[in-house]
Amino acid sequence: MTVSEKPVCDENVKEKVREIFDYLHTHAEVSMKETGTTAFIKKQLNELGCRTRTFPDIPGVIGEIGTGHPIVAVRADMDALWQEIGGKFRANHSCGHDAHMSMVLGTVMVLTKMKNLPCGTVRFVFQPAEETGQGAKLLAARGIMRDADYLYGVHLRPIEEIPDGRAEPAIFHGATKTIAGVIHGEDAHAARPHLGKNAIEAAASIVSELNHIHINPMIPCTIKMTTLQAGGSTNIIPGYATFTLDARAQTDEAMAELIDQTKRVVRSVADSYAIHIDLNILNGSASAQYAPEAIQIMADSIKDVLGETCLEQPHRSSGGDDFHQYALHQPNLKTTMLGLGCDLKPGLHHPKMTFNREAMFSGISILTAAVLRTLKKTESALTDP
Repeated sequence: MTVSEKPVCDENVKEKVREIFDYLHTHAEVSMKETGTTAFIKKQLNELGCRTRTFPDIPGVIGEIGTGHPIVAVRADMDALWQEIGGKFRANHSCGHDAHMSMVLGTVMVLTKMKNLPCGTVRFVFQPAEETGQGAKLLAARGIMRDADYLYGVHLRPIEEIPDGRAEPAIFHGATKTIAGVIHGEDAHAARPHLGKNAIEAAASIVSELNHIHINPMIPCTIKMTTLQAGGSTNIIPGYATFTLDARAQTDEAMAELIDQTKRVVRSVADSYAIHIDLNILNGSASAQYAPEAIQIMADSIKDVLGETCLEQPHRSSGGDDFHQYALHQPNLKTTMLGLGCDLKPGLHHPKMTFNREAMFSGISILTAAVLRTLKKTESALTDP
């Protein structure tokens, strides 16, 4: 199958996308607080002639054009990170979600300009709370993918993974989990440590013992403490502390083993200090769940837009994304995520992350080409004898 016309962004689309990006970048909102972002995107979708849907209890907005099957969905995550910038904590789009939203809105612009869009429905999903692993589960539970046939996503990639001007048709994310812990020891005067049970010492022991966890070395995995709060006075040994652990594993099976061994470590530390430690497994994301057919469509679309020499092979990523929850909820849903090279440095989640914003226009063209290829693929299947 060939696509007769390469989807491109004209100067009007580019100018509008730049304006949208600037707004989203300077109006960042953290997970489950994306109410202003939701209102802004809904307004853009309505102005482009989309049918829109929002939810009374959570942020996020769905836009649609066209009717009937196939139903091809394109998803963008909306939330920012809470980071220290210039000595002050604020919401910051250091994971590129502002660019993802801009690219999907740009895709809407290009598609709605077409006079003869192939038959089918295109559904644009602007999802909250990717960073906390909540958003995809919440939207999937509301049935937004129940009747969908395909789902595409996009994510900016760091320069050490993909050079600027190149792209990959899938990102093989690993599984992620966040674990919250509470240490219940006993306060004591700093001059009388024998009368207390030091929560900071217990936390330090957890950090040390986590390094002794061994999973099959052929499967990448890691777990580390990422937050610790304890104490409030220089002369009191704190008996109470809270902490979080970040767990990563390339497969869901390895993640299950990693969690089991982490629980064993924490039990051992609690016994050693004669204290109680609560653990709570919070939201996370599953390892990548992709359909070969969707990957091939995305690969062909990259070649259409950038040329065959700019097609990268999918790579395994130590990062995670709750995008894969949709395929877990709907096993027949064909999914993949575009990885876009864009000179991103020094890295995702770095407070000073920057990237080549002009790469967004390649992303828009690739996503648009993927949607058109998918619609035309089904149209051809229905008309061929």
